[in-house]
Amino acid sequence: MYGLCNLSVIPCRLEASDASEQVTQLLFGDHFEVLSHGPVWCRIRLATDGYEGFIGSKQFRFISPHTFSLIENTPMAFFDDLVQVVYHENSQTHIPLVLGSNLPLFAGDGFEIENDVYRFQGKLFTPLSDQRRSLQELAGIYLNAPYQWGGKSPFGIDCSGFVQLIFKMHGILLPRDARVQAEYGNTLSFVEEAEPGDLAFFDNEEGNIIHVGMVIAGGKIIHASGKVRIDKLDHQGIYNVEARNYTHRLRLLKRIVDEVDAR
Repeated sequence: MYGLCNLSVIPCRLEASDASEQVTQLLFGDHFEVLSHGPVWCRIRLATDGYEGFIGSKQFRFISPHTFSLIENTPMAFFDDLVQVVYHENSQTHIPLVLGSNLPLFAGDGFEIENDVYRFQGKLFTPLSDQRRSLQELAGIYLNAPYQWGGKSPFGIDCSGFVQLIFKMHGILLPRDARVQAEYGNTLSFVEEAEPGDLAFFDNEEGNIIHVGMVIAGGKIIHASGKVRIDKLDHQGIYNVEARNYTHRLRLLKRIVDEVDAR
């Protein structure tokens, strides 16, 4: 069985309970395999990153294997506003969307998902030819988005979800969690080598990677910590000028652009 997220943002939880930890979120257009289906909860596996968790059985629609395959093999389409809407012709209602949502099977002014017809009048996101500049400019749109564990929207996002979405909108699919993202790309030897679009990873006292951010111009980093913010980056880590101290200890730097095949 396969499914598609047809709401703006829905939580995906570690266990089948409303009280369970939110491990990620699904945005409109995310497609997935349904591993188990119950009256209240479904266990799913997301198609783009293989992440598994539980979502509410009333918060998505089933799609056929054929439709799933079509979505898998059609380039993703995103818009470049923080918030947009699609018009659902069948119900004659609007559905709010947030930045990072995919418009599956988009063609012209809308798309069809089996018997559901959607219309969209916004502007599609088109990456700049300079991919590093494009990554930096898109990341800046999320500035001041509040931090939320497992979040993936401009109204609540975590560090790895932030990085994952920025790259996804440029056709580069990364894993969901920072410690797994750190396995991708080529390692840089010095922070002075880093360019906009490179990723910086940070660890704790036990040596476990717990944070990620994206390098931007001027020896700085954009990352989600309390909110999406810009701080200084050097060989020690992230220096917060407001707090006048280092908040994260640098573990390694990775070059992702030109190292991961675009979808």
